[in-house]
Amino acid sequence: MSLTQKSNRTAQLASNVNRILLIKNLPFKITSEEMYDLFGKYGAIRQIRMGNIPKTKGTAFVVYEDINDAKEACDHLQGFNVMGRYLVVLYFQTSHRSKRSDLSKEEERVENLRKQYQSMSRDEEYDLN
Repeated sequence: MSLTQKSNRTAQLASNVNRILLIKNLPFKITSEEMYDLFGKYGAIRQIRMGNIPKTKGTAFVVYEDINDAKEACDHLQGFNVMGRYLVVLYFQTSHRSKRSDLSKEEERVENLRKQYQSMSRDEEYDLN
């Protein structure tokens, strides 16, 4: 490994970079072996999870052992043509999932505020009379 390659591997990565890639726009007929061949060129893969129900068909998660391998795969395979389809390669963001769970908490908080406001409004009506 040359000195420039070594320094690139240790460079500071952006905060959204992680070792889990979300792959979209996959051909429906692609096999897991073909996925390992395609993504394995960039480093050791821990796991590949492919969508198998109609809603998730054409998507996959690729988990690399090393974050730098995931970055390299994302950089090189974004827009790559596979069986006539152009891949969309993104870093998986776990924060999106937590935002959904926070939504129910926020809805509950808003409902409590509404009840509190309604009871305050009733109290003010009684004070005016």
